[in-house]
Amino acid sequence: MNKSELINAIADHSGLTKADTGRALEALIHTIESTLKSGEAIALVGFGTFEVKDRAERSGRNPQTGETITIAAAKIPAFKAGKALKDAVQ
Repeated sequence: MNKSELINAIADHSGLTKADTGRALEALIHTIESTLKSGEAIALVGFGTFEVKDRAERSGRNPQTGETITIAAAKIPAFKAGKALKDAVQ
């Protein structure tokens, strides 16, 4: 499902217009991004938790040359599904 299909599905279930649904989805995405950027986590009980995890510096190999390289440490967004979501998928 892509973004426009998601907007259509939400609009059908909520009774909102597609324009209002699109703005609401954009607001949700923006809020998640800005909250994670500030270092906070977002917990939606039953659905899951969005958080930022630290990935340590590690070594890897350049596939073209075989040379060992250092891959820099990074902060990555992560999502951990909640119990209700896990149960709904099974």
